[in-house]
Amino acid sequence: MMTQAVSVRREGDVFQARMFWQKAARLLDPDCPIIKVGFECGPKSFDDLWVEYDPARCLQDQHGHPLQREHIQCKWHVRPDTYGHMHLIDPEFINAEKHSLLQKARQAQLVHAPDGIGSRFRLLTNWRVADPLRKLVIQCSSTLRLEELFATKTERSETGQIRKAWCEHLGIDEDDLRIFLRTLALSESVDSLDALQESLNDLFRGVGLRCVYSDQVAFPYDEIVFNWMAQGRQEFDRASFRDACAQEGLLQSGQGRAIVYGVRSFEHPIDQLSDRCVEVLDFVPNFNERLIHDDAAWSKTLYPALRSFLLSAAKKSNNLRLALDAHITLAFAAGSVLNVKSGCEIELEQRTGGRNIWKAGDSTPEPSWANWFFEREELRTEGVGQVVVVALTHDIEADVKRYLAQALPNAARILVARPSTGVGRWSIASGQHAMILAETLAQRIAAEQVEVRQPIHLFIAGPNAFTFFLGQYQPRLGKTTLYEFDFEGFNGSGYTPSLILPVAQ
Repeated sequence: MMTQAVSVRREGDVFQARMFWQKAARLLDPDCPIIKVGFECGPKSFDDLWVEYDPARCLQDQHGHPLQREHIQCKWHVRPDTYGHMHLIDPEFINAEKHSLLQKARQAQLVHAPDGIGSRFRLLTNWRVADPLRKLVIQCSSTLRLEELFATKTERSETGQIRKAWCEHLGIDEDDLRIFLRTLALSESVDSLDALQESLNDLFRGVGLRCVYSDQVAFPYDEIVFNWMAQGRQEFDRASFRDACAQEGLLQSGQGRAIVYGVRSFEHPIDQLSDRCVEVLDFVPNFNERLIHDDAAWSKTLYPALRSFLLSAAKKSNNLRLALDAHITLAFAAGSVLNVKSGCEIELEQRTGGRNIWKAGDSTPEPSWANWFFEREELRTEGVGQVVVVALTHDIEADVKRYLAQALPNAARILVARPSTGVGRWSIASGQHAMILAETLAQRIAAEQVEVRQPIHLFIAGPNAFTFFLGQYQPRLGKTTLYEFDFEGFNGSGYTPSLILPVAQ
């Protein structure tokens, strides 16, 4: 038991240290809005890590107000599990004897954000939030859906029971609870410790810090931050952080910071594009979670803005790196703008087991790589429309067929494409593999169009990098309607049409 306890503590320290470096390393990037980072020196129980942003370029909270400080409490677990609203009022959940996480967050809020504006207090853990609390978490910001939480009048409902438990525990009324909960965020870290190390190496290369690769036993960055803490160095601005890194011999002349352009329609809970991209096209206000506010905005607002943004970036450099924290529709549309005839060399940030850089030619094809397994089915001889189902990460054929029966009953045929090695998160090995699969699929779709050219209805479950590469072949496909899945269940957990390409001018 003692050995296990030491292991848990050690992994928790590593997790906290790597979260520190993920934020602090960006102090070396003059274009990043982060101006200060603290370690083990914030509000009690939210002192693992804090970040301060430049007031002139700070982030916005879920209601559009400036967010100048974020305090992060890291909690690592060796085994996967879930937690709910009652865990947050149980001191044992954070290994405390007297005060719960919610009580400590409340005290921090009274000090740093008494009106509920300007600061956020984020629990970051590898455990998942359980229902009914999970249904109240906004995916893009990890904050709570307060309108739903406070929608009911009685204490008998699920949300009423949450409010009652939290109000009684904190000794406050519902008005004060609402103000407090504006500042609370519940985030999940899905990456392994090894994946976090790999993503740090990518960041380090860009800002001029020495990389430590996986073939080396030790990752000294984990220890350095705790050594600094022992010396009383727990708060850093740009100058003091650079000096500290120089003293440790961590600075090196590297490739320089990659010029990254970001597009987001939702926000990663940890790795925020505004921290590291030279420009970000922000579509988050156009959505409620992943559901667009106005269906017409896909073609009238989002596509024109995306096209203008990408063409402007392409004029500045023929070598672009794109970070797409966005719907598959936008990833495909981005590829259609920067298509195979654009002359641009594109790198894509792909979140698969960490943050990786995918591009055509990044690896040599291997015999073990998956190719396509196609299934073709004639639906109606006199039908109109070719349905293409791309099942890379999830098998979506059944969901698509349910949608077809309701919304596209006259489709002519359906083509289902699955990887030959099986559907799953790891079905694509690299950018080169994704590019080959995209080109092969585009060729097969075009071959289906030889006799009668049909409009394409495209359903994709796959990485955004692959979707971008497929989008580069959109001119070969012809008229293509894209579809988004309603993950949050706003429209019954089914598909809805999004963008039709090419967009009518």
